[in-house]
Amino acid sequence: MYFQDESRFGLHTKSGRGLTAKGVQPICTFQQLFEYTYLFGAFSPVTGEQFLLEMPYCNSDTFQIFLDEFAKIDPKEYKIIVLDNGAFHKASKLKLPDNIALLFLPPYAPELNPAEKIWHHIKRKFTNKYFNSLSEISKFFFNTTHNIKPDMVKSICSYNYMSLDSFWSV
Repeated sequence: MYFQDESRFGLHTKSGRGLTAKGVQPICTFQQLFEYTYLFGAFSPVTGEQFLLEMPYCNSDTFQIFLDEFAKIDPKEYKIIVLDNGAFHKASKLKLPDNIALLFLPPYAPELNPAEKIWHHIKRKFTNKYFNSLSEISKFFFNTTHNIKPDMVKSICSYNYMSLDSFWSV
């Protein structure tokens, strides 16, 4: 079982908290460019496995590519993907691979999707950073996501109801 979501990252500096003396505003280089890239991800709170794919857009065509590429990873594994109700997730032109099933969360309930916690973790590292290009953001993705190991995925994404014990006791 995997939880899937996508998140937008761009050249518009995301400002946030930083460590400074009390009462001193954090200083960072800021730019306001509206160029974006998207990170699609599927995370298993049970096994800690993850699959990430950077895409230039967030639509049904790129979601189809994500599904097709994810299906190729361990093709004998049947993957149940839990995801939100984004319109492109339900597009009529989508062709689900044979080893993938989609299970939709209730509408407007992002707190039920543990993938959101991974985005929070990544975006915290993205905060107050200045990037000159989308390729620099791609390098940031590579460095950041390669440091997220299975135990970390389980730690970030797990809820008590998702443990292996709860699956086996049913």
